[in-house]
Amino acid sequence: MAIPMVLEIVFPPSLVLIAASVLSLLSLAILGVLETREIHLKYSKFFNASASSSSISFKVPSRVGMLLIYTPAFLVGVASFWLFPDGDFRFLLLKSAITIHFFKRILELIFIHNYSGDMSLDTIIIILVSYFFVSLSLIYTKAFNQGLSEPSIDLTYLGIVLFLIGICGNFYHHCILSKLRTKGGKEYKIPKGGLLELVICPHYLFEILGFLGISLISQTLYSFSTTLGIAVYLMCRGYVTRKWYMSKFEDFPKEVKAVIPYVF
Repeated sequence: MAIPMVLEIVFPPSLVLIAASVLSLLSLAILGVLETREIHLKYSKFFNASASSSSISFKVPSRVGMLLIYTPAFLVGVASFWLFPDGDFRFLLLKSAITIHFFKRILELIFIHNYSGDMSLDTIIIILVSYFFVSLSLIYTKAFNQGLSEPSIDLTYLGIVLFLIGICGNFYHHCILSKLRTKGGKEYKIPKGGLLELVICPHYLFEILGFLGISLISQTLYSFSTTLGIAVYLMCRGYVTRKWYMSKFEDFPKEVKAVIPYVF
């Protein structure tokens, strides 16, 4: 009996997909809750903010750390075109969206972002593994669904629109944020421009929209649970970011929300 057939008997695809979906949602949500408890992933303004910051054992320049984080997930997207050359139009769109998303992040960290601090090695490992697992699992779970009947409501094109809005809005606000600090500078300012007049983390909002677009393109249980987990984490991180700005700047406008304009 072929090994793949044995694996399908021991680990039925439906069971694997459900388990992966639950694991993805819970792990991302837990990271978000930890942020609100001041147990932060140690990068950006929260590098030294965690109660356990004194235990940081190894530091890596932020630009190098981010490159290490995004490259494996990008390579998964690239490799998917070789590993899964067949598939329907929806699968092709999914592979393309994942690859474009992480390629954009690599280009931004090389050409757009102004980094001045460090990242801890444990944070790099956590985020690297998370993105790698998300990228791999989004593609693999969709490959499982090849040949099955299409959903009764096709959300592919809505997903494309949301994905494009997400990556464009995210890029635009990253450009604004990159101009707030001179090269090599470490000072923080209250950001202005675009949706920053309404929320302190509009790049998180558009990141969520981008992943929502990916989930609508895919239309699998795993993609929706992963998007929900990412949304929980980013909203929690946005919440503590807003608290940080309010604690550092007395003139921080109280009407500016964390992630969702006028709501949260």
